[in-house]
This record gives sequence, C-alpha cells and structure tokens, in this order.
Amino acid sequence: MSGLLNYSASMVLKNSEKSDTQCSTRIENRESRIKKLDLSMPVQYLKGVGPARARTFAQLGVYTVGDLLEYFPRDWNFSPEPIKINQMQPNQTVTVVGMVESTDYQSYRRQPIFEAIISDDTEVCRIIWFHGGFLRNQLKPGQVITASGKVSLYKHQLQMTNPKFLVLDEKSSEPAEYFSGGVYPASSKLSSRQIKRIIRPVLDNLTELVPEFYDKNFQAKANLVSRKNAFSWIHLPPDEAKLAQAKHRLKYDELFLMQLGLALRRVRRRHFSTAVPMTCNDEIDSRIRKRFPFLLTEDQNGAIAEIVADMAKPEPMNRLLQGDVGSGKTVVALYAALLAVANRTQVAIMAPTEILAAQHFLSIERYLKNSKVRRVLITGGLTGKKRTQLLEKIKQGAMDIVVGTVALLQEDIEFQKLGLVVIDEQHKFGVAQRAQLRKRTTPHCFVMTATPIPRTLAMTAFGDLDVSIIRHSPPGRGAVTTRWVNRETLQKAYQFIRERLKAKKQAYFVYPRITVLEENTDIKAATNECKHLAEVFPEFTVELLHGQMPSTKKQQIMAEFRKGKIDVLVSTVVIEVGVDVPNATIMVIEGADRFGLAQLHQLRGRIGRGEAKSYCLLFAETESEVAKSRLEMITRSNDGFEIAEHDLRLRGPGELFSTRQHGLPDLKIANIVDDYDLLVMARKNAFELVRSDPTLTRPKHKNIRRALLAKFGDSLGLADVA
Repeated sequence: MSGLLNYSASMVLKNSEKSDTQCSTRIENRESRIKKLDLSMPVQYLKGVGPARARTFAQLGVYTVGDLLEYFPRDWNFSPEPIKINQMQPNQTVTVVGMVESTDYQSYRRQPIFEAIISDDTEVCRIIWFHGGFLRNQLKPGQVITASGKVSLYKHQLQMTNPKFLVLDEKSSEPAEYFSGGVYPASSKLSSRQIKRIIRPVLDNLTELVPEFYDKNFQAKANLVSRKNAFSWIHLPPDEAKLAQAKHRLKYDELFLMQLGLALRRVRRRHFSTAVPMTCNDEIDSRIRKRFPFLLTEDQNGAIAEIVADMAKPEPMNRLLQGDVGSGKTVVALYAALLAVANRTQVAIMAPTEILAAQHFLSIERYLKNSKVRRVLITGGLTGKKRTQLLEKIKQGAMDIVVGTVALLQEDIEFQKLGLVVIDEQHKFGVAQRAQLRKRTTPHCFVMTATPIPRTLAMTAFGDLDVSIIRHSPPGRGAVTTRWVNRETLQKAYQFIRERLKAKKQAYFVYPRITVLEENTDIKAATNECKHLAEVFPEFTVELLHGQMPSTKKQQIMAEFRKGKIDVLVSTVVIEVGVDVPNATIMVIEGADRFGLAQLHQLRGRIGRGEAKSYCLLFAETESEVAKSRLEMITRSNDGFEIAEHDLRLRGPGELFSTRQHGLPDLKIANIVDDYDLLVMARKNAFELVRSDPTLTRPKHKNIRRALLAKFGDSLGLADVA
C-alpha cells in the first residue's frame, strides 16, 4: 500500500513537472508570438483572447491584429486623472476611486434620489443620482467604483451629482484606463472594457505595426499627424483636439487607399490591356446618324464625341454614361454599338432584367429597320437546338449585336471578335459579373445608368471610370406632375384616373409586393389589388405583370400594353427601368412611403415618354418623418441629380452604396458625404502618385504598397502591384 502511495506521489510530481513544462512552453510560445506581432496575426494569439473569444471577435468582423486596430471606438470619454477624495474642490470636474460604504434610494422625495457614500484612504464622499432607482441593482456596498463629474458644496459637504461611474475589478491597478478613452461597439459576450484591455498592449507596438506612409514635408503640408499617433489617439485620446487630429489622419488614409486602388485599376486597364481601335470618319458618322429620325441633343453629341475619342485608342474604353430617365442614353449606346459594328467587331448589350433587355432590343429594331446589321435577343428562356444554332452563329461572327441579360455571362456563349460591351444599369451588376464578359478578350466597355450618381459616389463606386453626363432630356417630352395622395383624396384620384383612361390614355399601378404576406397584411400586393382595380374600373382592361411570371407571358403582356390593348397595367417594380410606352401617362405608386427616393424617381420615369402631360400619384399614409421627407422631395423636383444628392444626405452612403459590388473595402471611419473635401484631396493625391509611380515600386512607397495589398487583396485585380 505504501509503495502504491509512493508511486502515485511520484506520478503526481512527474505530471506536475510535465504540466509546468507544457505551461512554460505555452507561455514561451505566446511570448514569441507577441514578439512577432504583425497586422496579419490572428487576434486569437493576443493576451486575453484565445479560441473562444476569437470566435466572438469574428462576429464583430475582427480576425487579425490589423482588424483590431481598425475596430474604432463609437464614442470617447474624457476624464481627468484620479485624485484622492480629500483633494476635491468645489466646481472642479474630477475623477475619484473609492469603495461603496453604503447606498440609499430615497423614493419619497419630490425628485427621488439614489445616494452612495464612497471612501478611499483619505476621506468619504457623497454621490447622488436624481431619479436613480435603476441603480439599486447596480451599486452595492463593498464594490470599488470610479466616478467622474463636477464637485458641488451641499450643506457644507462636498458631493458629486449625476457623475459617470464604472464598477471596477478589485484587482485593477489602472482604473482610469477603463473609464477614460474609447467606448467600443460591444456584444453580450465581449464588453467595451474587455476590448479596451486587449487593445491596450497592442498600442505599445505601433512603431512596428503602422509604419509611416508619407514624408515629413507632405504630412506638414496636408496637416496630418503621424500614423503611430493617429492609431494611439483614436483608441486612447489625451484630449478632444488630439482625437480630432487622429480622426482626420485615419479618414484621409482610408480614402487615399481607396482612391489609390481605383487609380491603379484604371492604369492597369489602360496600360496592361489592349483593345481594337475603332475608326470613325465622316462617312461612318453620317450613316449612323441617318438611323435616328431626329437631331441629337448637345449633351448626346458631347457624350458621343467622348466615346468616339476613347474607342479610337488601342486601350480599352471604360466610360460611364449618367443620364436621367428619358434623357436619351439608349441612342448614345446604339451609336457606340454601330461604330463597333462598322469596324467589323461584335457588340454585347447586357441589361439586368428580361423586360429591359427586350425593351433595348425593340428600340434597336426600330432604329435598324431594313439594316444589314445582324442582331439577336438572348434570354434565359432560349433553349435546345435553337439556342445551339444561335450560339454557333455568334461564335462564327455571324451576329453583330447580341442583346441579353446575365445569360450572356454563361460559359457556352463565345464571341468571335467582341469589340464593345454595353452594360445598362451598371449598379445592378457586381464586379465579378462584369469581369466575366471580358474573360477571353478586352473589349471597350461602356456602362450607363438612369440612376443619377451624386459626385461623391461617382468618385468612389465609379472612381476608375471616365464619366459622361446627359443633363437635359430631348425636346418633345411631356411634363410630369407628381402628387401625394392620402386617404381623404383617394376617391378624387380614382375619378381623375378614370377621366384620363376615358381619354384613351394608359396607366401603371405599382405595388411593393407580388402577394400579401401573412405576417403583414398592411402592405398591399399586386395580385390582390389587380382584382380590386378590375372592380374599380370595370369598363377598362386591367392586367397583372410581375417578375415570377414565365418569360413568354411577360413579353405578351408588355406587347399588348404597348399596342394599347391593356388600359391599366398592375405591376411590381419589374417595370422600374427601361419600359417605354409613350401613351402611358398615369403612374400610381401604392405604398410609396416604402420605396426609396431613387426608386420612386425611376418608376416615375416610365411616364412622360410622349408629348402629353403625365401624372405620378403617390398613394401613402405614413408617420415616418424620413418617408415624409422623401415624398415631399419627389413631389417638388424632377431633377434626378438633385434627388440623388438629397437621397444620399437622407440615407447616408452605407445604405445607398454597396462597396462590395465594386471590389472596394468598407469604410470604417470615413464618410463620403461628411468628408467630401477630404475625399477630393485624397483622390487628387492618389492619382498624382500613380502618375509618378504606376506600379508603386519606388522604395519610398513600399509601406503604401503593402497597406494597399493588405486592404484590397486582389479584389481590384492589383496582384501585379505586388
């Protein structure tokens, strides 16, 4: 028995030694990892993290040390260094640390107060919070707290009223650290104080982690503090002035790297890719213009001149055409397409929906009647032998213009000589989708949008594109009057619509949903309301159109509506873009408060296509101030650019601008609306840098190059910069 006990004791000692060795090894490994701290190191290996907490950090979007440094506080506290209680003076703002001796909630007072008496090794202090009943479960005798606030004199006794406070860990040696400084976006499993504890040691390594981008002269000229100070002060600001300097520097860096990525993408496309140069002489120009039974506007001619100049170069054109609804962008796109065909190359025209693709094809057919230009429409519904034969024609170069949806991106579609890609409603396609069209060649690329883009978004989302703008609509367009209709004026509105229908005009009724959802019956839906409208307007033809219908059915309904066989078209936002029926002069948008400003403007653009006056009626009942602001804006302005700027201010860039669609990293501290001047400066400096060093290979730019690649990866196709 004794031997067994001795054996057990020796095993315990050996296991203890083994455990000590393992523990020592783990400590050494962790210390070595801390010594090798860099921005790409997983946050798991930082002191106080570990695997479980790393998973919590991942839910906050923090995976590496670099992510942690850019996990910026949402707010900041500025509190003075703690003093002893006996050093307190009336009318001073101070911070003290003490133990709670007693608490008392005095609910009987006219203004109920919660009172706490705290003490340190010098004195006691009375603290009161008016209406502080909620503190009864937060503050208990025996706790150590830090409190920061203004000192007053009450009945010859010093006290603090409604101070900020924090319950401290008794082992904390630096309580002020956890009270002052940044307040972080937290979660139920990770408090702001815990995040601060983890970030604090990392800040001691900023010299190695965040090397400087710019030389001293540029920093002084641009009024930028060092990167090291910027990261230190954003997390632990000594005062509000230094916090402002830190924000200024970090916002600039973020915008600068974004613009640098865009500038490099532009250089890469221009100088590392070749395209077929397109000749445009007087004869070609004359033949193309004869296809249009009207004179082009000054804006259209200006855009065409820019496109012709771009396509004449042996480098691929990358141009965005902005134009309000009905401004004549399709004519400009067709001019570019016919120029490419005249130069014996093929054209792909891509739209986001089958309805819009069909609309483009109809427009092309109208202008190219009796032309030798070979054109075809491809949609997802095209299958079997017919599809195979058509694809073979495209591959052999026997088709000049191919119009379609994302179906054009499918692998089995191959062009013999693709010279131009036209993409309508650019914002509805992601970077990867657009890149697929260029998988075998580098055609000229012309993108257009009827959603006017505010200048800030144009400099970010489309910052690598040249921009042309059509500001004025062609002559002969009817004016559009917009009215907000509420419950009291609903019957008058119906009577007005009836009179317009009797005058042989047509109407759209647009709804936010196809069918009613059980959980929300307040939102009207197209399928249900179509039956209701057939009862309201029994003497007229009412038909339904929505995105879930078969392709042939949708095309049939649209064809009948164009021919005037349908008086009222009940629809969802499937008719948002591209539908062109000049006789449709009434647009009713039901639940208009549920649509964004840009979408309301797009929908309204479906009317006013002919010479007759048109009317857009917004049916809405809302208490939301934001929704009211949108409705008031859309009723008083028809200027898409003014509306877009208002929408950006109202909603902010985050909701309007999906950076991932464009391969850009999300902005963590800068705001393209509030920081517009900084954006302009960053863009200017970034493009100047790329002009002087297109591959960022000069030694003085190595830190910028590393930061750029770390932030973008290869999302912008910048692998060659490495």
